[in-house]
Amino acid sequence: MESNEGVGCGVWGVGKKKRTRQPIIADLSVNHVERYVLSCGYSVERVEYDYGIDLVIFTYSASGEIENGQIYVQLKATDSLEVLADRETIPFSLKRSDLELWLKEPMPYILIVYDAQADMAYWLYLQAYFENQPGFDLSQIGETATVHLRKANIVNQAAIRKFAEYKQDILAQLQEVIRHHDS
Repeated sequence: MESNEGVGCGVWGVGKKKRTRQPIIADLSVNHVERYVLSCGYSVERVEYDYGIDLVIFTYSASGEIENGQIYVQLKATDSLEVLADRETIPFSLKRSDLELWLKEPMPYILIVYDAQADMAYWLYLQAYFENQPGFDLSQIGETATVHLRKANIVNQAAIRKFAEYKQDILAQLQEVIRHHDS
């Protein structure tokens, strides 16, 4: 008879798996954003396999019809929010590999940093942020880049509606520019 010892059965008597604080605050961050999205009459989908996208927001017209485009959200949750000496700026480090994806996406990418201790979230429109950085060149940065979120950019219904406006602005710029060719 073969033994199951060491084949994924665990060690008897050690105790059950524990849910740590990080997945708890990650779930709280998702819930925090989802509540505001839903209260605006929009829908939101969680991305199961996170490759730089945590949520996708879909917007609807006043009559309830789905609108073209979507808004991508990357969530970061923390129990110890770092704030600069001015008490208004949140520095946050991002991986270059994530920026490669986010900055080449035409639809808005929103970084949301959730402060679990205060139950508050702050946002940054990533593409606009980097467009406004003089001389920024993605090919010239190292493995990470630090962005600065403003504490005034609180995630609430007004912010979610603003994200929808960003998306509509992009769609307006794309009208009659994209050509789909059948090869």
